[in-house]
Amino acid sequence: MNQVKQRKASVILVAAGMGTRLGAGIPKALVEIAGKSLAEHAVDRILQVPGIREVVVVTPPADERLADALRGRPESVRTTPGGASRAESVRNGLAHVCADAELILVHDAARAFAPASLFQRVLDQLDMPGCAAAIPALAVSDTISVVAQDPAGGELVVQTPDRSTLRAVQTPQGFSAAALREAHAGLGSLSAEQLAAVTDDASIVRAAGGAVHVVAGDARALKVTHPDDLAAAEQLAAATTEAPHRNEPQDMLLPRVGTGIDIHAVSTDPKREMWLAGLYFPENVGLSGHSDGDAVAHAACDALFSASGIGDLGTHFGVDRPEFAGASGVSLLAEAARLVREAGFEIGNIAVQFVGRRPRFGARREEANRVLSAAAGAPVSITATTSDGLGYEGAGEGITAYATALVYERP
Repeated sequence: MNQVKQRKASVILVAAGMGTRLGAGIPKALVEIAGKSLAEHAVDRILQVPGIREVVVVTPPADERLADALRGRPESVRTTPGGASRAESVRNGLAHVCADAELILVHDAARAFAPASLFQRVLDQLDMPGCAAAIPALAVSDTISVVAQDPAGGELVVQTPDRSTLRAVQTPQGFSAAALREAHAGLGSLSAEQLAAVTDDASIVRAAGGAVHVVAGDARALKVTHPDDLAAAEQLAAATTEAPHRNEPQDMLLPRVGTGIDIHAVSTDPKREMWLAGLYFPENVGLSGHSDGDAVAHAACDALFSASGIGDLGTHFGVDRPEFAGASGVSLLAEAARLVREAGFEIGNIAVQFVGRRPRFGARREEANRVLSAAAGAPVSITATTSDGLGYEGAGEGITAYATALVYERP
């Protein structure tokens, strides 16, 4: 049995918000999708996660309707009224979590369709040595700009961060119980500037000096915020309804598998930076190419395109596309994942193996897995091998990367 499943894990489900932007006229967690409230959908998915010992649902203050709706759930599901702010609601939930809890996940009822596998991914990360905080996140495919007010009216762009460094953060966010309790206890000592930067529990832990690790998010963890989101939530509910009786015939959801190969020579420019598997290796000369030469990320892109049947790397990122000159492999993988999802597919996983003498990769494998998984929004696993001195890889003249991707068509 996985060690993390033996640790005492609790979930705080924040369901106290009024959902003003949704405009439903009732607390957001009470809004019904396919005959059940968002909070009930969220609880039912949490109960599918092995190792979760209790669920503390933080309900709208002075409103018993959600507590009444959850009365038929197991005794491990309890409710408590929320507060005037999200941080206060989480603190109320913390007060009702069992004192011997070792891990605490904080989740939003607005992300009611986050699958059990996403919870497990966060729990697995918390089982890694030295990890006291972990959050799921998706790569950002759009260009994001920071703006300021123009004195003459309107707004001006003042900064455009590299989108390969940006992530759209989701919940559930997971913490060691001690780290989360300590961070919330220290909120009163934060300055006004620090408090302004606190938008979720991960930022509270970071403000307290804690390190927050990132795992791959999931597109199904959609946050219901605006009326348009309800249609997407209805689709998610329809896609995850209970299967028919096992004696009834069912359509089998068959995955599609694709392969990708990418080869790059070592650059003749000694100043060329080495980027591979989304990581920078300053001790090595980089690989030649139109973009950053990241053969691992490029092979992953090609495998995704192959699996979904929407072309190849040259189709989407060819040398005739000047906007991709020098582009990072991480940003290309994020864009490839977006195109695959736009074509109607979801990504199961991607596996990549590269062959080459350099760089030395073993010590950074898990870091690379995390970076590319976050970019793809799905699990990516990378392995490395040498060629026993044979061929151009063995001579240190280049690298070959082989990738396999699994995708499946969304219902």
